[in-house]
Amino acid sequence: MIELETERLRLIPLDNQLLKIWHEQGRNAMETKLRLNPSEWQQDDLTIAETMDAVENFWIPMTDEHVGNFFWFTNWEIVLVSENLSIGGLGFAGMPDEDGKTAIGYMIDAKYWGKGFASEAVAGLIDWAMMDLTLKTITADTEHDNIPSQKVLEKNGFLKVGEGEAQHTQLMKVINWELQR
Repeated sequence: MIELETERLRLIPLDNQLLKIWHEQGRNAMETKLRLNPSEWQQDDLTIAETMDAVENFWIPMTDEHVGNFFWFTNWEIVLVSENLSIGGLGFAGMPDEDGKTAIGYMIDAKYWGKGFASEAVAGLIDWAMMDLTLKTITADTEHDNIPSQKVLEKNGFLKVGEGEAQHTQLMKVINWELQR
């Protein structure tokens, strides 16, 4: 299995089997399979619901469909090496499209906010993704008032390109971001 390493983190892409374990038996069972210490992420109810929706309706079916390229369609666990503990996840919305574009998203356990882990993880995954020469643009959306997430993107070279509305269950203003090669 491929893993990426940064200064303080390991990024582990979850294959279809690991995602099914998470969905059917819970995160702790999946973490046990990865030989990680069990984590109890602190997240709001909307983030938890969106994550479980992604597990069931995107990550599992897409990693099943794209076995050889599942890395582009899954959650990458963000593991804090010093604690051997998952502190969040990140990933892409799929392989680069015909214009060379994909989107990135990420989430960090609230207990680990403000320590630079999201910035480090995003940088690590972008470095890996940039090895694909078809990739030209990575996009991201942040809630209008989510300044810490905006700083993560800015630290990684993203620029604001507009504003819009999120496609979430609740209506919110978002800022659109792009990183171009």
